[in-house]
Amino acid sequence: MHPTEALIRRYYDAFNAGNWDGMLACLAEDVAHDVNQGDRQVGRDAFAAFLRHMEQCYREQLRDIVVMVDATGTRAAAEFVVEGEYLHTDEGLPEAAGQRYTLPAGAFLEVRDGRIARLSMAYNLRDWMRQVGG
Repeated sequence: MHPTEALIRRYYDAFNAGNWDGMLACLAEDVAHDVNQGDRQVGRDAFAAFLRHMEQCYREQLRDIVVMVDATGTRAAAEFVVEGEYLHTDEGLPEAAGQRYTLPAGAFLEVRDGRIARLSMAYNLRDWMRQVGG
């Protein structure tokens, strides 16, 4: 297995275990996080704040994870299915009432010096809103 694939799998394994410190350890200090249909957030501290917010509003597990890595190991993509529960109303989104959702999603990643330097998320927000009743 390519070291970049191993890094990304370690990152998503930590996600599924709720191990935020393990996820953060996979990230470059200046990681750029492109939130789906949102702004770019920069830095590990900003990512940690994002994780705290997500933990408050959502409970999610990823399944069917497929990781693809380019020949240089500096670019990768991951595709997966998100199984989630909407726990607490997120600002600007429909009211939360424990709705469950299943959502195909993906990420584009850049790796530098053995750490994830960019993470760009992609999923269909309209599909998610339809599933939670928005």
